[in-house]
Amino acid sequence: MAFFGTNGVRGIANEYITPQLVMDVARSVGTYMESKGIVAIGRDTRASGDMLMSAAIAGALSTGLTVIDIGIVPTPSIQYYVRNFADAGIVITASHNPREYNGVKLIAKDGTELSREAEAEVEKIYFSKEFATAGWERTGDLRKDLHANDYYIRGIVNSVDSARIREKRFKVVVDTGCGAGSATLPFLLKELGCEILTLNAQVDGTFPWRNPEPTPDALTEIIDLVKRTGSVMGVAQDGDADRAVFIDEEGNFIPEDVLLAMMAKYVLERKKGPVVTPVSSSSRMVDIAREAGVELVWTAVGSIHVARKMMDIGAVFGGEGNGGLIFPEHQYCRDGGMACAKFLEIIASGQKLSGLSASVPVYHNSKTKIRCQNLDLTMHKVKEDIFLGCQKADTIDGVKVWHDDGWVLIRPSGTEPIIRVFAEAKSKLRADELMAEGVMLVERCI
Repeated sequence: MAFFGTNGVRGIANEYITPQLVMDVARSVGTYMESKGIVAIGRDTRASGDMLMSAAIAGALSTGLTVIDIGIVPTPSIQYYVRNFADAGIVITASHNPREYNGVKLIAKDGTELSREAEAEVEKIYFSKEFATAGWERTGDLRKDLHANDYYIRGIVNSVDSARIREKRFKVVVDTGCGAGSATLPFLLKELGCEILTLNAQVDGTFPWRNPEPTPDALTEIIDLVKRTGSVMGVAQDGDADRAVFIDEEGNFIPEDVLLAMMAKYVLERKKGPVVTPVSSSSRMVDIAREAGVELVWTAVGSIHVARKMMDIGAVFGGEGNGGLIFPEHQYCRDGGMACAKFLEIIASGQKLSGLSASVPVYHNSKTKIRCQNLDLTMHKVKEDIFLGCQKADTIDGVKVWHDDGWVLIRPSGTEPIIRVFAEAKSKLRADELMAEGVMLVERCI
């Protein structure tokens, strides 16, 4: 498996993700940049953040780069900052992973995640340990800029119909999970004229109430509060606030793949153009794109693939079925804060989230994972078996087999020795059947 997974390097802090590892990643970035330019470095709220961010700063400075320390920021905030004020970015975050984890994510000059090709070059330098080392008189300068979040919030406010949202004086419940969104989302909603009720909005890297992943079972308090206070919606974020999940005005958790389809439907009713999503996304996106008469483009799993394809073809919207929505009018990356503002724009237009949710097609999912020590060989055998059977399939990422009444996707994990099997159909029974077929195929090929 590659050093960089689907979204950076992650592991348990101070065991796998050590200061030495992070410093060497930063030294690799500086070497890749030929010791020229400015790198912005920020972090989420994890307890190990200061330690690892200090290591990243030291590593980058040692190669001669200029470093801007922008403090605690959501990942989309540092991406927005890099696009305008730096040549690269380093984020110390493990996103939605449990509290004991941390990691490193790299940002390109245009604010997107570093391309897979550039990642491979950085990875090659990392393993070679042939780092650029500046002379004592050329070690980089360290600056601080603690206004990145203000700049990011202004960018979102300017990208939605803020005047209409402010008129409504919406009541919204927010659970930022003690993550990086605590430094932005309540303030963004205040700028949009909302009355805000907050849960877990203090910055606390031990995540005392819930883990950074905003799963339905961890959101009972926000669901109850939405119902009891008559709020128009609830919103909860993951640790680095690049994703958000939503509770409708009736207190119903909206599944993330439904969320993606809801936003695609809203966007395409106002603007026609291509839509981009990974092969793991629901067939809801197929139906909505067909209804709107636009092209749907599939990519490999990972927001970097979605974002770069959107840039290539001028897509009007894109995202993943995990709460990661991408709005090109703001920036080409997953952005939980922007998603929240956009859903408020939807409500301000006269729609309720419950109604929009009910308007998208209904599908059922089933998924599992299988431990596998030789991912490449097993996946090769799976593909051989499928194509020998002359089944309709895509190999954009793993292999996705299409049936008249559903699909099954078999793909290797980018971070663990496992193969994931996803299935979807119009009925839960058929989804379970398709998943079982996928599992049988994988087990036969191991």
